[in-house]
Amino acid sequence: MILAGNARSLIANRGDLIRDMRAAGLEVAAAVPTADYLPEVEELGITIYPVTMGRTAINPMHDLKYLLVLRKLLRRVRPRVVFCYTIKPVVYGSLAAKLAGVPRIYSMITGLGHVFTTENARNRRLQKIIAVLYRSGLSANRKVFFQNPDDLQEFLDRGMLKDCSKAVRTYGSGVDMQRFAREPLPEGGITFLFIGRLLTEKGVAEFCEAARQLKGDYPEVRIVAVGPHDPNLPHACASKDLDKWKTEGVVEFVGGVSDVRPWIKACSVFVLPSYREGTPRSVLEAMSMGRAIITSDAPGCRETVVDGVNGFLVTPRKSLPLADVMRRFLEEPELVERMGDASWQLVQHHYDVRKVNRGILDAMELT
Repeated sequence: MILAGNARSLIANRGDLIRDMRAAGLEVAAAVPTADYLPEVEELGITIYPVTMGRTAINPMHDLKYLLVLRKLLRRVRPRVVFCYTIKPVVYGSLAAKLAGVPRIYSMITGLGHVFTTENARNRRLQKIIAVLYRSGLSANRKVFFQNPDDLQEFLDRGMLKDCSKAVRTYGSGVDMQRFAREPLPEGGITFLFIGRLLTEKGVAEFCEAARQLKGDYPEVRIVAVGPHDPNLPHACASKDLDKWKTEGVVEFVGGVSDVRPWIKACSVFVLPSYREGTPRSVLEAMSMGRAIITSDAPGCRETVVDGVNGFLVTPRKSLPLADVMRRFLEEPELVERMGDASWQLVQHHYDVRKVNRGILDAMELT
């Protein structure tokens, strides 16, 4: 039983793992929140159990209800193994599985989220509460998967994971190198591409400011942002800022798309100036398709780039270093092909989803 954070991530981030589990002869089911349920999740070919889960923030009543709903479900279904990811499924799902008598519980930490990337008094208080919650939930786990060493160290330093022998490192969630097959670079001028939800911590503002600095000297350069904007999320980019960026016209805003591959194929360099990630799937997909990368020298992001080899690392939260590195590709266009080739080789060596999933299933003793 997989306890999912949302339907979209179950399809995009856990779909390959589910297919490999089923190929190994396992019966798989998933509990998916009703708040953002997608009918496409049923195409995974597994049993889906819709459950009610508060979408954001800590709400004791909503969270207790989620825990009790999961406990009831797990007692009824009686899975042999539970696999949780994202904070609420990890915390409350682990506790529910323990209360329901599930013999083997595993979790994957896919990042630390908004509370840990934005420092203010409120978030510092929340960090202490979340640390206690994580400590309680992870105490029930047999193994905990981490996608980068910085997150693992943070969990150990904050006491969120008390037993370091439970930790297992993975190369993110991996990427399907057949689905995201290598593509030749586009002809003509250089195109920079950002893919991600339009959230403050994804570095969207810095991306737009860097684009503005470039356009003055290189009016022909194309700069594109692909991804949805949900103004209801507390850490979404402000609607007024998005309207201003669209009016300026320096960056082309495409919105959310069902398939990012045509956009990656049409780009020369992929850019993700995020403040923190688990391991950014969008970067791995661009690397698999043979694209040079610009990303932040920040937890999760820095694992995907060997600086100067398959791309460049830039200081997070600053637009000037980002603009300087983007300008370098325009001044030295030969870097695009050389670094794109290095990206593909790195994915083949470390991030192929078949290798990553094999490691996860081995650690879960499911092979």
